[in-house]
Amino acid sequence: MAEDLQIIKGDKKTQYQSLIPQIEGLVTGETDLVANMANVCAALKEQFNWFWVGFYLVKNEELVLAPFQGPVACTRIQKGRGVCGTAWAEAKTLIVPDVNQFPGHIACSSLSQSEIVLPILKDGVVFGVLDVDSEHLNHFDEEDEQGLTQILALLQF
Repeated sequence: MAEDLQIIKGDKKTQYQSLIPQIEGLVTGETDLVANMANVCAALKEQFNWFWVGFYLVKNEELVLAPFQGPVACTRIQKGRGVCGTAWAEAKTLIVPDVNQFPGHIACSSLSQSEIVLPILKDGVVFGVLDVDSEHLNHFDEEDEQGLTQILALLQF
């Protein structure tokens, strides 16, 4: 297992192509979910320098903050509230080009301007979400959705 990432520049596709096998190397053989989520957050933050990247897990009918990288965050999110809660309720990925235009957006930080949230499914039920924020408008697209989906597939939820 390599513990140093090789950070590369280039377009998103090239960056994901480099990062995905490195993340696979980090999580292969490690059975602790928290450790793997923490390393995924760190790897994504290092590679893309996003404002915030982290996980929320469903516990007692709320999303509860799990491993993340970035400034302090909202600890609990109700189903259907904000981008994370909506992605959970709808069980689908949400790409939000301008969070200020999203009805009911929860502003954990006023610096966040765009967001992508991917639901994590286990046995057909949303187990949690991966949330990524950028301080730039219109930062995320289908390339991010595809790359992040591949990364989530490496974790054993």
